[in-house]
Amino acid sequence: MNPPLSRLPAVALVRRARARLKAGGVLAYSTESCFGLGCNPRDPRAIRRVLAIKARPNHKGLIVIADSLERIRPLVAPLSAADEAELMRYWPGPYTFLLPASRRVPPLLRGRHHKVAVRVTAHGEAARLCRALGSALVSTSANRAGQKSLRTARGCRRTFGDRVLTLPGRIGKRRKPSTIIDFATGRVLR
Repeated sequence: MNPPLSRLPAVALVRRARARLKAGGVLAYSTESCFGLGCNPRDPRAIRRVLAIKARPNHKGLIVIADSLERIRPLVAPLSAADEAELMRYWPGPYTFLLPASRRVPPLLRGRHHKVAVRVTAHGEAARLCRALGSALVSTSANRAGQKSLRTARGCRRTFGDRVLTLPGRIGKRRKPSTIIDFATGRVLR
């Protein structure tokens, strides 16, 4: 029998999470305001799994988080130095920006849009996870579409069972999800 994830040393936990991502699997992990469901943002089959687990419509698109702008760069069209400087005024932080998607972004990630939603997270555990995995992560609230976001690992395990590798962690103090802003227009969408 495997030991509970909360009792595994950090290295073993990261190894299991990395193996799950490589196999196209889904993780549940703590973020700023709730637990998130995530996967490799470049893996269409993993994105399909996230959408199926949530029962989320394909056309909506998903957010991607990372610990640095460097990890987000492959997902977005080239940015000017001025644009990068402007983004870094808000990051790391609770601001998700819609940026033009690179050609390498799977259509399911951006939904019916031509832009991709990205954020450099200020949540320490989520940032450390991205750094340890060497990857940005899809980050959508851990819930079934239309239901309340889950705020604990226990709730994720109960709701999603073995379909998701739920990592131990504590959510941040934010009550609301990140603000979503269209970078080109400055329009606040959420």
